[in-house]
Amino acid sequence: MSLRIKTFICAVLFCGSAAFALDPNDILVLVNRDISDSSRLGRYYCEKRNVPYENILYLHLGNKPVETISRDEYEQWIAEPVRFELLRKRHPGQIRCLLTTYGVPIKVGRRGIIKGSEAKLKRIEAAIKQQEQQIERLKQDDSSNKTKTAGQLKQIDRTLAALKVQAGRINGSETDASVDSELSMALAGEYELYRWQPNKLKGVAADLDLRTLMVSRLDASNCEIAMGLVDKAVSAEKADLSGIAYVDSRGFMDPKASQFGYYDQSLRDMAEMTRLMTKMTVKEERTSELFALGTCSDAAIYCGWYSLARYIDAFDFVEGAVGYHIASSEAIGLRDPNGTQWCTAMLRDGITATLGPVSEPYLHSFPEPKLFFEQLYKGRCLVEAYYYTKPFNSWMLLLIGDPLYTPFPKR
Repeated sequence: MSLRIKTFICAVLFCGSAAFALDPNDILVLVNRDISDSSRLGRYYCEKRNVPYENILYLHLGNKPVETISRDEYEQWIAEPVRFELLRKRHPGQIRCLLTTYGVPIKVGRRGIIKGSEAKLKRIEAAIKQQEQQIERLKQDDSSNKTKTAGQLKQIDRTLAALKVQAGRINGSETDASVDSELSMALAGEYELYRWQPNKLKGVAADLDLRTLMVSRLDASNCEIAMGLVDKAVSAEKADLSGIAYVDSRGFMDPKASQFGYYDQSLRDMAEMTRLMTKMTVKEERTSELFALGTCSDAAIYCGWYSLARYIDAFDFVEGAVGYHIASSEAIGLRDPNGTQWCTAMLRDGITATLGPVSEPYLHSFPEPKLFFEQLYKGRCLVEAYYYTKPFNSWMLLLIGDPLYTPFPKR
């Protein structure tokens, strides 16, 4: 470890958790040089948030705002320029947060088959087929010993699951991710590209991991909406965020029964915590129904589920509103002006900050509602609240909004 890094770590540990408050100088803004709106948005953010203009990194990413980029293109056009900027041109720890903008791709595609593993993959696929055939034979077996058959099926299911994981690691399934989540690992060195990597900032307030970058995004169906995210954040910071908090759980009452129950309880805990930590009125929907069209006026906080890729226009969002919908692929089609995914539609409808996945993320990859909003209520800025509560990097989720946005003053 270099002397500069040791000195930085010692200074941070000595100063305590207050040293971690994100500063405008800590942010590197990534823009697509080939799209004028992207450059305009980057400069606008720097002007509004006093980020030095030299903290804009101009990337050549093509003159069309594409959503998906290949693995090779990501490495060549995004990851390598970021590494060069941070490792060759900056001091260690000087940049802690990246801000991607409209015009920077949103999703990075899956990697291909690991070279030299084709024969091994064929053997595993043959074994998978064999196990699946065995399952079918057992299901058709009229044997009276149902207990024995059930036990055999359970054992085969475990074997089959293990084989599918082995195949996935080789053939590159579940290796796509959001560009932003992958960028969190840009300084992490070599790591396995399969599913996710643990987020080393999760739960960390006084132990900064220098190799993990926080990443947020200014993006929407057009550049004007993206610019408005900054304006609304700056305006809302002039006072405590006020309005009504809407929490939509589903009625799964046993938090130990499943992840569904666990996250449902987290939503109910979040509602109670909001009553205790803020002055906001809290309204809850505790059944399988969702808040109905046009019923949520003065919405300042929202969290709930579950209407897959079909936004329910229930909300009249106040300036500075923060919220997210727990469902798969809600950040797909982020730039579609008619998109019905929750991220796309909520941004169009006036929300100031949200988050969502670019594909199937699995439920446990979402920040727990009670933990994420607790960090905001305690006075953390948006990107810190997200990274101190999100479980994984190199995975599906992304955060949309001004990373410095602090909806509640520090207490």
